[in-house]
Amino acid sequence: MQALKYALAIVTLSALLSACAVAPQKQAVGEAAAAPAASPTVAAESEDPGADAIAATLQHEEKLPAVELTSDLFYKLTKAELDFKRGQWQSAYVSMMVLAQQTRDPRLARRSAEMALAAKQGNEALAAIRLWRELAPDSDEAVQYFLGFSVLGDDLSESEQVFAQRLGATPAEARGLVMFQMQQYLLRAKDKAAAFALMERVLAPYGATMESHLVLAQAAYAAENRDRAMAEAKRALELKPDSELSALTLAQVMGDADAAGQLFAGFLKKNPNAREVRSAYARLLVEQKRYDAARAQFERMLKDEPDNPGTLYALGIMSIQASDQKGAEDYLRRFVAVLGDSDDPERDPSKGLMLLAQIAEERGDFDGALGWLDKVSSDDPRLYMTSRLKRAHLTAKKGELERARTMLHEIAAVDPAEQAEVLQTEGQLLRDAGRNGEAYMLLADAVQRFPDSPDLLYDFALAAEKQDKPEEMEAALRKVMAAVPDNHHAYNALGYSLAERGVRLDEAHALIDKALKMAPNDPYIMDSMGWVQFRQGRLDEAEATLRRAYALRSDAEIAVHLGEVLWQRGKRDEAQKLWRAARAKDPGSDALRDTLARLNTSL
Repeated sequence: MQALKYALAIVTLSALLSACAVAPQKQAVGEAAAAPAASPTVAAESEDPGADAIAATLQHEEKLPAVELTSDLFYKLTKAELDFKRGQWQSAYVSMMVLAQQTRDPRLARRSAEMALAAKQGNEALAAIRLWRELAPDSDEAVQYFLGFSVLGDDLSESEQVFAQRLGATPAEARGLVMFQMQQYLLRAKDKAAAFALMERVLAPYGATMESHLVLAQAAYAAENRDRAMAEAKRALELKPDSELSALTLAQVMGDADAAGQLFAGFLKKNPNAREVRSAYARLLVEQKRYDAARAQFERMLKDEPDNPGTLYALGIMSIQASDQKGAEDYLRRFVAVLGDSDDPERDPSKGLMLLAQIAEERGDFDGALGWLDKVSSDDPRLYMTSRLKRAHLTAKKGELERARTMLHEIAAVDPAEQAEVLQTEGQLLRDAGRNGEAYMLLADAVQRFPDSPDLLYDFALAAEKQDKPEEMEAALRKVMAAVPDNHHAYNALGYSLAERGVRLDEAHALIDKALKMAPNDPYIMDSMGWVQFRQGRLDEAEATLRRAYALRSDAEIAVHLGEVLWQRGKRDEAQKLWRAARAKDPGSDALRDTLARLNTSL
């Protein structure tokens, strides 16, 4: 079984649930223990050199030497800042380091470090930070920066001494936080085994604490020592049986979804209010495609926190998966309302708005869908672009094709990828309107302008086929396969085209089989496979394949294909029933019209 991918949150969600679109209001578990940023702010980069910059550099700190700002010192500091401003970081850095050593002022050592960091010079930055620590031995900030840099080197001995001293000097009740800080620092170490060995030595005196075993479990896991990680995580949970973080970590290092699920279920029986574990369990159930069980967990979470946007979004997505459009709309409306009442600009409901537009479109309420899209914020440029393309698509579906094209032309796409996407959308609108010749010409020009866009090439291939240009279609699809070897749509499209034309059927079967291996649960590729099997005269296999496809997706074209297979097998009443269902779903279906004409029958 594929190993679980964890990082304290435990479960990597499927694409359906990972896009919750809500900036967290609180730090995630363990984030409070994270080390500070490894590079200090370089304030003077945006300042004019002179007295103000020097005053900022020589701001008040405790236990500072009495340094008189003589005219000579003022001149040297000013010159160093001017050199740095002009891009001459080396002379500025050396001057500031010399002045720091002469004056014994830690602020100048810190400024040297800032200059080296701005110039991306790690060794020089570490030298300056060492001097800063020497001049300000009680500065916790200097220690933090030193640790952040020292663990990136090959020698961890200096940092080991500092970690041991910090733990020893920390009161017992706060020691766990320092352990987590140490672990966060050491995650950056190049040699994970050496980092783990360091932690073992430093934490040896504190083996009776849950935190020490938890940190060792995470470090052992990072060092790919799964057995040791399991042992340490189990010990942490034994020491504190209600620790959610211990349960999450144990599930992480197990690397087995079934075992993790059993662990979570047992933990929740004893600790029903453990929200982090319940959340991880729900997402794990989603990964296992146990949607009903997952939905029950999310609903329990919603009872505890009725306005939790993440839970509302998850339930909305799961309702869509279960074809419960009303439930999905209710949850997503609440999601949008909750975020709409938030004063936090980062808590953007746009992804929920996009889904509500999708639901409205599926029931034919195009104006309602456009209303939701009107509310999508421009704060997320990518999502905003998607909403504008969708607006054009919906406007065309309302029968206003030229207005939709105007809307597309008004999009000021600067990025070449976005320009290609706009052209691709316009081609799609023309194809949907039956204006295949115009679509072909537009896309032919587009692929000349953007020859490296696989998506444009793919759409051009479909347009070429509509124009009865199979050679151009195949050439374009072959280019897509070469550019994106795992693009299963290209293999499927070419295979289906060959099958539809009744040529090179063995090759068509091989192409579709390759696509199906890439996307084994795609009903449309199953449909293609069933169709090529039918063309090959393998009626039993074709019927079985098409029935599986139709069970997954009751699409009109799949129904047409399955109906024709049944018709040829003498099951004509069932075939007629399927075709009537297809007509109800898509009254203008070209596939149905052509099939009925070819078989000389009617409904």
